[in-house]
Amino acid sequence: MSAEHVAVAVVGAGIGGLVTALALRRTGVRVVVFEQTEALTEEGAGLALGANGIRPLLRLGLGAEMQRVAFQPSRVVFRHWRTGGVRQALPLGRDYEDRFGAPYYTFHRADLRRLLAERYRDEGGELRTGHRCLRVTPSADRVVVEFDGDRRVEAGVVVGADGVHSAVRTGVVGADRAVYSGRSGYRGLVAADLVGDAVDDELAFHLGPNRHLVAYPVHGGDTVNFLAVVRDPRWTRESWVRRGRVADVLAAFAGWSPAVTRILGAADEVSHWGLFDREPVDRWSLERVTLVGDAAHPMLPHQGQGGNQAVEDAVVLAACLRTWPDRPALALDRYERARRTRTRMLQRGSRHNGECYQLPDGPAADARDAKLRRLPEDMAWIHGYDAETALATSEGTHHGELV
Repeated sequence: MSAEHVAVAVVGAGIGGLVTALALRRTGVRVVVFEQTEALTEEGAGLALGANGIRPLLRLGLGAEMQRVAFQPSRVVFRHWRTGGVRQALPLGRDYEDRFGAPYYTFHRADLRRLLAERYRDEGGELRTGHRCLRVTPSADRVVVEFDGDRRVEAGVVVGADGVHSAVRTGVVGADRAVYSGRSGYRGLVAADLVGDAVDDELAFHLGPNRHLVAYPVHGGDTVNFLAVVRDPRWTRESWVRRGRVADVLAAFAGWSPAVTRILGAADEVSHWGLFDREPVDRWSLERVTLVGDAAHPMLPHQGQGGNQAVEDAVVLAACLRTWPDRPALALDRYERARRTRTRMLQRGSRHNGECYQLPDGPAADARDAKLRRLPEDMAWIHGYDAETALATSEGTHHGELV
């Protein structure tokens, strides 16, 4: 059976896959994106991108589009779980932008995904839905990608952007198991006018024993996204999500501040996610196949860097393929070496933050709150990072975890 040939096949039309495709399209490469769903739906939750993720999107000319759909919080606030009192508050907005060189935005994930897909298609990019990848078979001169429905494509390079359960990853690193964190999260979206000043224009963390809640406006500010994380040793199956019950998350946060119960109580429905990551691997690439985002380095949400790292991966990979168009193995090796150390540190930091967000009241929580005053300095290695400049200069400075 003959197969169509494309220069670069991107498997997965999430944030990382679409940014990869758009960046490659700008270089004149024929890239085709294959997405397993039949349509790019409006489903999804919130997503926060810091300067390290926004800066590459600005360079791709997406500034005006992002301003139309994003929200820019004025500050990040850490609140006591029961009283709602402010433990620490730090400015975002203009102060953040001046410090790190680009804005801090929050999005509904579907808004950002649609924006990227529209720009990619406007620039002549091809996106094929209804293509579920079954396997990839690399060789020295091409990669065969097999999809359900007895379809296949031959590509010069394949980029796996198909998430934590990536079929492309399996072809690169083998079958490895996701690692359950011992926590699960309830995600939901509520109308902003139903919660009043419980969120306002801030990125709010409510920190307490064995639980925490993160909430922020999205969709231009008319919707509030929340993630309520609980310790949950009972989760026994590897799965992204199942339907949750609002009553369960309200019971889990009984006795918390009125702002927390107001946010959770405004939800009509919630999804219940097991929070998984994977152990770092020694390689992401095999001959002409590589991985980006969660397919390469899935991380827990406690540092807010999953989407940002997918964007960083995408633009670095595109730059490497542009620099060595006729030497894909060298391009993929250079990409991986540029990204591996940083993403490993962020995977580890995300695990650590899940612990420190859920400390009981007492000396350890007080020490954490005191350290939060240094957050802009401690997080500068993350938010001030310029992935494209670091690649060009082969420089980059990494420091420690959040607290």
